[in-house]
Amino acid sequence: MVRKGVYSISLGTISLCLLVMVLATGAFAQGRGRGGGGGRGGGSGNAGGPPPGAGVERGLGNASNKSGGRSDEGLNNASSKSNGRSDAGLERARRASSNLRHADDDLRDHPGLPRALHTNANDLRAGYQSALNVNPDLKFGNYVAATRLGQNLGTRHPNITRNAILSGLASGRSMGQTLQDLGLSERESKDARRLADDEIKRAKKH
Repeated sequence: MVRKGVYSISLGTISLCLLVMVLATGAFAQGRGRGGGGGRGGGSGNAGGPPPGAGVERGLGNASNKSGGRSDEGLNNASSKSNGRSDAGLERARRASSNLRHADDDLRDHPGLPRALHTNANDLRAGYQSALNVNPDLKFGNYVAATRLGQNLGTRHPNITRNAILSGLASGRSMGQTLQDLGLSERESKDARRLADDEIKRAKKH
């Protein structure tokens, strides 16, 4: 009787152990199914975020592709236009600098010229440099002539000033055309220019 009871107890214990193992195995398998693989709720996934590559760089690439390259072309055109303006400005400065150097040579070789114009070398050079900012192609000889013509004609013709003559030259008119535009006849223009030229030549000899 004792052996039969012990045997019954052993069978019950084994059955209980098997039941516990089955339940534990099922729970483990269920836990792996929920937490593994990086599903929708997994912390290692991309759930809720943008797809790989979606960002600023991808947006710029799409803008270029969708516009058929027009956005890139616009940027290139803007750069080219800016460079064009910069190049033109540098060329103007180069011409003005070259003309100013020639003026320095002229003033050094003819120290009597400023006195004939009732000024000094520094003021004459400064005035010419200022005029070059408006018209970088203005020659020093034309600036000197405009100065003398304004002095000779200003009393009888108040509108004929150095600045008025320089403005005409900057617009592309010749010295003779400018004087006629300011009210002189063709003959008066020639006589005024001849007198100014003679005075300047005499000044350069001293």
